Amino acid sequence: MDEQPSTSKDEDMIESSNGKEAATFEESSDMEPYVGMEFETEEAAKVFYDAYATQLGFIMRVDAFRRSLRDGKVVWRRLVCNKEGFRKTRPKRSENRKPRAITREGCKAMIVVKREKSGKWIVTRFIKDHNHSLVVTPANGRRTVILSQTPDEKDMKIRELTAELQRERKRSAAYQEQLDMVLREMEEHSNHLSRNIDDIVRSVKEIESKRVA
Repeated sequence: MDEQPSTSKDEDMIESSNGKEAATFEESSDMEPYVGMEFETEEAAKVFYDAYATQLGFIMRVDAFRRSLRDGKVVWRRLVCNKEGFRKTRPKRSENRKPRAITREGCKAMIVVKREKSGKWIVTRFIKDHNHSLVVTPANGRRTVILSQTPDEKDMKIRELTAELQRERKRSAAYQEQLDMVLREMEEHSNHLSRNIDDIVRSVKEIESKRVA
């Protein structure tokens, strides 16, 4: 493995007495994570912890990750409670502006998963306790498992939106060109009508002047 997960002094590790055990979403949605727990993929670990979070009454957030120096693939991932950390303080823009609700409370609940040489993802750290109350969603109103976007997914979404914006700009430019062409034709037609009217007025005046003479 090319990367090693970082350690923190205030992160409590819970060792597994069962050894390594492969876990799938279907089999372990009611299980509690433990150090040594195995998943076939990183996505399976996300789905499991998201389901575990829903059952306990908190929301999962996909947090930090590390890539392999060899091939650039993600080899280490941290999944946290959405109340992890603290909101950054920013200068007030306006006193009349309503302050945003505080959503981060420094919660340390998390799991860390690491990809082994075998390709499986192993839980290397698990912090269970939260420093805030948990709100369990009723079974009949249980939220759909929606995973927080990873940085990679966010980058991909940004690229897709940028490409879409460029296409819309090109389409808008084409519409503008067509509109300008129509306006030019209308202006030329209007000028032509004005000239015709002037010619008619002059002709009528000439006819009237001849009759008077």
